[in-house]
Amino acid sequence: MTRRLALALGLLSLTGCGLRPLYAGGASGAVATTLHSVSVGPIEGRAGWLVRGKLVDRLGTAGAGSAYRLEVKLDDNITALGIRSDRAATYERRTLRARYQLVDSASGAVVLDATAGSDVGIDIVSSEYATVAAEQTALEQLADTIADQIVTRLALFAARSAPAT
Repeated sequence: MTRRLALALGLLSLTGCGLRPLYAGGASGAVATTLHSVSVGPIEGRAGWLVRGKLVDRLGTAGAGSAYRLEVKLDDNITALGIRSDRAATYERRTLRARYQLVDSASGAVVLDATAGSDVGIDIVSSEYATVAAEQTALEQLADTIADQIVTRLALFAARSAPAT
């Protein structure tokens, strides 16, 4: 009986702390509605194609009359590390950085300007095919991470700019 009382008191104390679920209201909530109203512009390069596809998957497709436009510029870099005595690299670090802006379609004003980034290590092996495959896999993982970071930041923006209920 005391466990139930303690649990009930604990749950009641959480209601007064001001925390709200980010995606309150589900698909018709303020955050989901805002995210669905974002169109993603084209992004240069293979990395851009991957990131844009992942963003569209996460945000949904916004029609021609979208409220916001997301503009993304990527910096994709591979740095060789772990140099052997014969000057061959044994390890690479692939870094993907994104600078993105959320633009209000009606006014053209930038309402959010932020960055996202991640990196991953790649072992270089004797098979050139295996190394290229590892680099491509790393790029796909980085695109996932960047897209997740951008959508999370957009969701926080949407939650903060939504009218209080």
